[in-house]
Amino acid sequence: MTVELKKEHYPLYINGEWVDTVSQTKVKNKYTNEIFATIGLASKKEVDAAIASARATFDREKGLSPYERYDILKKTADYMLEAKEELAKIITMEVGKPYKDSVVEVERAAQTFEISAEEAKRIHGEGIPVEASPGSENRMAFTVRVPVGVVCAITPFNVPLNLVAHKLAPALAAGNTVVLKPAEVTPIIAAKLVGILEKAGLPKGYVNMISGPGAMIGDLLIEDPRINLYTFTGSPAVGLRIKNRIGLRKACLELGSNSAVIVHSDADMEKAAKLCAGKSFANAGQVCISVQRIYVHSSIIKEFAAKLKEEAEKLVVGDPFDVQTDIGPMISEKEAVRAESWVKEAVEQGAAIITGGKRDGAIYYPTILSQVKEDMKVICEEVFAPIVSLVAYDNIEEAYHLVNQSKYGLQAGIFTSSLNIAMEATKKIHTGGIIINDASQFRADQMPYGGVKESGWGKEGPKYAIEEMTEEKIVVINL
Repeated sequence: MTVELKKEHYPLYINGEWVDTVSQTKVKNKYTNEIFATIGLASKKEVDAAIASARATFDREKGLSPYERYDILKKTADYMLEAKEELAKIITMEVGKPYKDSVVEVERAAQTFEISAEEAKRIHGEGIPVEASPGSENRMAFTVRVPVGVVCAITPFNVPLNLVAHKLAPALAAGNTVVLKPAEVTPIIAAKLVGILEKAGLPKGYVNMISGPGAMIGDLLIEDPRINLYTFTGSPAVGLRIKNRIGLRKACLELGSNSAVIVHSDADMEKAAKLCAGKSFANAGQVCISVQRIYVHSSIIKEFAAKLKEEAEKLVVGDPFDVQTDIGPMISEKEAVRAESWVKEAVEQGAAIITGGKRDGAIYYPTILSQVKEDMKVICEEVFAPIVSLVAYDNIEEAYHLVNQSKYGLQAGIFTSSLNIAMEATKKIHTGGIIINDASQFRADQMPYGGVKESGWGKEGPKYAIEEMTEEKIVVINL
């Protein structure tokens, strides 16, 4: 695919206006390293203005009706699909994600908006039978759900459209106003989305977008008491820092993972190898629920390793705009160098490379390791790169233990033909999600998504995010 490089400038979006700033940030094509766009760099002045706009809009407005929210979000979904090719090209340039995968991301983001639109019409409370309590016979009670107020959405680079959608769309569906801070290296697709929301009729003040370094802007955001809820996807260290500094205000934190998959002795090995290869290395392994650890029954590990190697070596690595490409560059050469150093360290500590272990600039080739130990970084930390490790186990209880000893707990997968083992795994594996006969990297946009332990708390998925982004209020009537 030929891509014409047209450098464009994007301002910030504050109180319904596109606002230029004194300073700008350059945004690079992650494969060619060419600058393809610039965006305004927010200062304290713009951060304050964005928060003030969101706060004033929420306090002043009577609020959009549920149907008005539905209408705007549904139109946004439709407009996104109309602009699918343009949006996918931006994602591919910003992230380095293969174009065919970027198209899927746009389609999923549109679905996230459509689901959120429908959920905007379904927000409800419940009746409470207080009349059943002695002395309350003449009373009637029910609950209503009300928006929390101003939501601060801080989003990551790896899925820069759909993860923005998973924060913006439910927040708006619930009746909140939003201050959006996209990742510094991938802000352009977020700016495009804000423009689509404007086109769909979203009134001014409901969404405000600022851009710039996370350390500086993040500090300004988390210190501001006008914000009621923070929804953040990123590292556990930053998530903990946010939580420690916002006090009693609400937070939804989707943090790290080193997701595990169990391949039991009775598994369909062809299916398991194909799915594990695809979901270990997709988006260059830069997905929170990418497969990082595969625990394989000792009776089949040799055969499984050969099949996984075969599937991994089928993957095409290179230019993300080539329709044949399965894996493009990582977000930066610095991150690829880090991944390379982790593998070298593991090898020095006794690990063996089954395939991969090769770097070319920002591209790190799909890598499978064996003979790893549980204290190696490639096992116990979040690798966030196209690297997966194989570990043998002898019985299923041992496999559960190995999965659970991680400090993370986002999602896990298990391949087995035994219904008993599958159901047992749902009880014994301590993660926010367990995927049966598939890899850990499965997510449908309407499902509840979130982890335990250092993987965070709170749920995404429009229905569940709306619950997080609203407050339940009791109403009691004395008849």
